[in-house]
Amino acid sequence: MSTYLDLVNDVLVRLRETEVSSVQSTAYSKLIGKLVNDSKRRVEDAFDWNALNSTVTVTCVPGTYNYTLTGTSGRFKLIDVINDTTNYVLRNAPIIWLDKMFLISNTQTGSPTYYGFNGIDTTTGDTKVDIFPIPNSSDVLRFNMTLPQADLSADTDILSIPSPAVIAGAYAVALAERGEDNGLAASEATGIYRSVLADHIAIEASRYVEYDTWTPT
Repeated sequence: MSTYLDLVNDVLVRLRETEVSSVQSTAYSKLIGKLVNDSKRRVEDAFDWNALNSTVTVTCVPGTYNYTLTGTSGRFKLIDVINDTTNYVLRNAPIIWLDKMFLISNTQTGSPTYYGFNGIDTTTGDTKVDIFPIPNSSDVLRFNMTLPQADLSADTDILSIPSPAVIAGAYAVALAERGEDNGLAASEATGIYRSVLADHIAIEASRYVEYDTWTPT
């Protein structure tokens, strides 16, 4: 597993620059740190990496239908939503339909069977979700999702996804930013990055049967 500092130093070595003792050591190492995080986000968005699978749990409060999914940032990909209390898989519903359900005179209460994402928390940026029927008990809902890792910041932060793809992506952009310097051309480095990313996606996809076949839902 590679730390943030490991990733930055790996890119610096490829650029024939001196390694640093901290990402914050020099202005250039700080720049490479930014490029590493940019590359991390691109690689995360390219595939549903198993290492990013996570579950956000919500405990219902009777009478409350809107909840904040703590730790989400808007970039997550939903897998499914399960009512762990009733063993029921919730179905997605349009917000316009949910609004009608909440505003009618005799609003239904009970164990939630529908959900719909509705805005973000203005303080944290976390996604908010409406559920229906309005809970009348403390049901536990499990939102299973692919949740990107927060930007790396501390030297010891450990990257969750494949490091070769992140390094290759950061290196390609660093070459383009600096210009040709008698080393590998930025276009060549970009091609290598794409190849490395494709290889790791293929390796990851081979482990999961859901990527081999497709069925309508």
